Amino acid sequence: METINKLKNPVFKSLETLKYTFKGVNTPQQTHPFWVMVQKDISDHVRSLRFIILIVLIILTCFGTLYNAMSHLNEALHNTKDPNNMFAFLKLLTATDGSLPSFLLFMSFMSPLLGISLGFDAVNSEHNSGSLVRVISQPIHRDYVINAKFVSALTIISILFFSLSFIFIGFGILFSGLTPTFNEFIRIMAFTTLTILYVSFWLNLSILFSIKFKQASTSALTCIGVWLFFSVFYQIIINIAAKTFIPERASQLDKVINIKKFFSGLLNIAPNQLFTDASTTLLMPSVRSLGPLSFTETLGAIPSALTLTDSLIIVWPQLTGLIAATIFCFALSYYIFMRKEIRP
Repeated sequence: METINKLKNPVFKSLETLKYTFKGVNTPQQTHPFWVMVQKDISDHVRSLRFIILIVLIILTCFGTLYNAMSHLNEALHNTKDPNNMFAFLKLLTATDGSLPSFLLFMSFMSPLLGISLGFDAVNSEHNSGSLVRVISQPIHRDYVINAKFVSALTIISILFFSLSFIFIGFGILFSGLTPTFNEFIRIMAFTTLTILYVSFWLNLSILFSIKFKQASTSALTCIGVWLFFSVFYQIIINIAAKTFIPERASQLDKVINIKKFFSGLLNIAPNQLFTDASTTLLMPSVRSLGPLSFTETLGAIPSALTLTDSLIIVWPQLTGLIAATIFCFALSYYIFMRKEIRP
């Protein structure tokens, strides 16, 4: 009976397939070693307790923010001064009565924890247990290990957030009676893709620390420290520095605008600021700029909603920054892992 249960276990099947592949024996359904490793990592993530706890927390916050937005939706839609009131369904993601943050703010705060939890012990835990040495000793390419860690976690993140978005849309239609337009649906999907990219950055950063540090606790604390610094302290430091250098005289308006643009550029170094600016522009079509504007730039501007193409043009620098940071972290992790000496 125990043998039958093992054969039904997908993890056991993946290990058996990997064993036969290493030995060069053909199986009825032989899978490439890389995808066997991906399936094994996905199984490990899905069965871990910390992943289940984070999923429960994210789902609870999702329904909590939906309920909060529903209670405030009627007031938000009757605000004729708001240029975004024509996008009623997007209000479910941005509206709040002040008692709870909006869904957008919750995703900005909670989603990095998911990426950190999936990557902070990706390499060092297997190295300490000795399983990494046994895998590396097999006739496979060494970069399969680091690539499988990233692909498996990215697959879980993509499935999770797209599923969460469709569930949110479904419950929003059910409880509010509103139906998203095609433009609103595309904006929500673009926001979901942006969230996956944002989580991927923290995933690659945590994998980098898991390669660099031997202990999983050290890599976890380092990741959380970096996340807290950019989420809380970095903006406080920049605001204090901006108040120090900005002159108080109104006659030096051009100088004030230039200084504000400089410190706004410093804020964009933080990945959470890039994500917040890009997601706000996608979910609030009336946002026309992400930096300070002079009087001549705002003269004659009519408050109106932008098209999706115009919104993407505005957030393109933020998207490019997130993509570049994600690729840099992954490339650095790849380089360090390929040159790392792995011993029992």
